[in-house]
Amino acid sequence: MANAFESESRKLLGRLRDTMAEDAAGQARLDKITHLTADSMGTEVCSIYLFRDADTLELCATQGLNEAAVHETRMKLGEGLVGRVARTGKTVNAADAPSEPGFRFMPETGEEIYSSFLGVPIQRLGEKLGVLVVQSKQARQFSDDEIYALEVVAMVLAEMTELGAFVGEGAAMEKRHTQAVLFRGSTGQEGATMGHVWLHEPRVVVTNLVADDPETELTRLQEAVDRLRVSVDQMLAGASIGEGDQIEVLEAYRMFANSKGWLRRMEEDIGRGLSAEAAVEKEQSQTRARMSQVTDGYLRERLHDLDDLSNRLLRILTGQGRETGSEMPEDPILVARNIGPGDLLDYDRKLRGVVLEEGSVGSHAVIVARALAIPLIINAERITNEALNGDQILVDGDQGVVHLRPDETVVNAFRDKLAMQAKAQERYSSIREAECVSADGQRIHLMMNAGLMADLPSLTSSGAEGVGLFRTELQFLVRNKMPKRTELAEIYARVLDAAGGKRVIFRTLDIGSDKVLPYMKPTEEPNPALGWRAIRVALDRPGVMRMQLQALIRAANGRPLTLMFPFIAQYEEFTHARAELEKVMAREQKLGHSVPERVQVGTMLETPSLAYAPQRFFDEVEFVSIGGNDLKQFFFAADRENERVRRRYDTLNQSFLSFLRLIVERCETSNTPLSFCGEDAGRPVEALCLAAMGIRTLSMRPASIGPVKSLLMRYRLSEIRDVIEDAFARGEQSVRGPVMDYLRDNS
Repeated sequence: MANAFESESRKLLGRLRDTMAEDAAGQARLDKITHLTADSMGTEVCSIYLFRDADTLELCATQGLNEAAVHETRMKLGEGLVGRVARTGKTVNAADAPSEPGFRFMPETGEEIYSSFLGVPIQRLGEKLGVLVVQSKQARQFSDDEIYALEVVAMVLAEMTELGAFVGEGAAMEKRHTQAVLFRGSTGQEGATMGHVWLHEPRVVVTNLVADDPETELTRLQEAVDRLRVSVDQMLAGASIGEGDQIEVLEAYRMFANSKGWLRRMEEDIGRGLSAEAAVEKEQSQTRARMSQVTDGYLRERLHDLDDLSNRLLRILTGQGRETGSEMPEDPILVARNIGPGDLLDYDRKLRGVVLEEGSVGSHAVIVARALAIPLIINAERITNEALNGDQILVDGDQGVVHLRPDETVVNAFRDKLAMQAKAQERYSSIREAECVSADGQRIHLMMNAGLMADLPSLTSSGAEGVGLFRTELQFLVRNKMPKRTELAEIYARVLDAAGGKRVIFRTLDIGSDKVLPYMKPTEEPNPALGWRAIRVALDRPGVMRMQLQALIRAANGRPLTLMFPFIAQYEEFTHARAELEKVMAREQKLGHSVPERVQVGTMLETPSLAYAPQRFFDEVEFVSIGGNDLKQFFFAADRENERVRRRYDTLNQSFLSFLRLIVERCETSNTPLSFCGEDAGRPVEALCLAAMGIRTLSMRPASIGPVKSLLMRYRLSEIRDVIEDAFARGEQSVRGPVMDYLRDNS
């Protein structure tokens, strides 16, 4: 029976290929496919429903139903059995369709006389395009072979849709990759830019869907799989012992590459008439569909590995590598599913912006994008399926919005926004060299955050007074091996040279949580943000910490050195870390190396517990920098990686500002310099309130210094403090409203 179905399937696919090759309109092709499929399946009805928008399906062709219903019958996602297939991405096989839960009777189609129903999704690489349905009067369950055959037809339909074989009138049959599309994601790095798409992984286009000679295709598949296995083995052999994460991924690749089930499914598709490429892409589409429904993180990662392996296999079969012959546009905006920090740095400063389908606000790519000062959007679902190289794209990192192929009115409005921002930057340039002094004479120091040598030119152009945070972990994250002490010393020395005498505060290695080194064995933790990270790793594994401290001391070469320890939660952690520094200093002197003329040692305050440390801590520490991003998430118990809660709590909430006031008072008692470092420091209104609360040093991304300075210089901090205190007295949950009212009334 199976052989008979394989033979029938090959015949049908051959007819579909001939139909695709005909010089016919899209509607005529769809109509012919419904006839061919109904005839091959032995059913009275075959219908094709395509999405006209994200929530609505439209009947685009039918054999057996009322032809007048074509392009007239529509249903919402989830509505009826067809809508259920579209919503779930799963097959519905019903012997008695009218008795099925959710059945919707559509009188205009004349389907009441049909009992059995088989619907399969038309989808490509996880993107749902429509539903393929067959129906018959006879009440019966369709067999597994019949379901399989219809799935193969649906896959070919998906590919033909992608290739533009069904272009016609109406929204459901518009040419793909031509319409304007709006994507809503999350802000990884603020800023706005416009340019043209550059795909990090250009899509593989499969044009030969159907093959006449299964034996030849099976041989091609086997040869490609053999090449894939060899390449994975070579990558494994070349991986270093310390590259734990990479080795784990490659081991998963090898497991899947040798999976008999994976290969057997593709061989069965070839037996039914698909080409080797089409068989691989069918398997990849099903993997993507499963990924969208899996919530377990480990299983999603494994499915992601299988998806990536399928992509590698497709590139071997088609010969389509990353180099497509296309030239990178002059204003490239990188579009990718995800990207590592090393790959992102390889683009250097060519990129105007980055848009990712995946990622998190603390991911390595986001850290690098911030260092490069380019707008970045994460979680822009499906954009790699929709975007083509060269498409115009607008990235609004402030709102977390991407406009792909926008219409002229959107482009003009966006250009106006960019022009206004450019005009504001010109205004800020006039105060670049001026000291930041409020209208009532309060001096505020504005510093910049950095992490790469590429950041340092901004020290002059932004008007920053120094580097309030240099993230030393970036030099560790972008390498596949632990950097050597001499390499780090050279980098840190160049940073100090480029600073030209301005203060640079080096934060020692802050790893763990969302910053896992590629060559460190990952630690499974239920809540990494509260786990083994930053100073906890350094004190438990002091070898790396000592090596980094030696590099910093040698880089200073007699010059002053300022460093701070991250994620200190209690006094003892600070004393232990400082003791390690003193040991390293003593050893360097003993070896005859030059030591800094002065070392200032501070700490980041990122946990509420440190605000209540013994007075001895505040007396001994030379400066404190509030790590606003982490402190806020721990204060409100709101994970900053979680989009549902990260924006729920306002920095200008009375509770949080009261807590900051406590920190200010404790530092004032011991005369300990205090700064605030984080995203909120770079938001003008928040910066104004922080300064009014007594925090007189703020560290932010370079682009924020101009807007923050401009606002701070226009207002009296004493009056802003009064507004805040009045809001406190009235029991306001947030002071944002009263402060904004004051700014509007006194602009």
